Amino acid sequence: MTRNEPSERALALSEELRSAFKRLMREMRQDAARQDTGLSLLQTMLLAAIGEHPGIGVAELARLQQVRSPTMSAQVKTLEVAGLVERALPDPDDRRRTGLQLSAAGEQRLQALRSDRLDWLARRVARLSPHQLDALAAAIEPLNLIAEP
Repeated sequence: MTRNEPSERALALSEELRSAFKRLMREMRQDAARQDTGLSLLQTMLLAAIGEHPGIGVAELARLQQVRSPTMSAQVKTLEVAGLVERALPDPDDRRRTGLQLSAAGEQRLQALRSDRLDWLARRVARLSPHQLDALAAAIEPLNLIAEP
């Protein structure tokens, strides 16, 4: 086995992890759908991305979210019309490019969404036994390492 070739254990754990994340994401999406925030999952993800990258352009946002530019433009326009996203002043180096930023209403909506999501997750985590909580705490660092590019 070479250094980059995963062991049988790594392969088995990877499959279990993928399956657990898939179930967790499905539950999170279903919970979000039950809350009826008035935003699609993509629009919610866009609010988060714009909040994390103020001044991001539509093309950059499309690449980040892995969708086509026309799709992204339509989604951004919907968020603008809803008063959640604003265009920043034009880039002084390229006057054709304007970045996106959250409006005050967008900031509030994003905070509410994050609070709801954290509350949902905290209620699920609270169901774990003390031993399971310790195991989850020990898994956070390795999960963050896996998430690094």
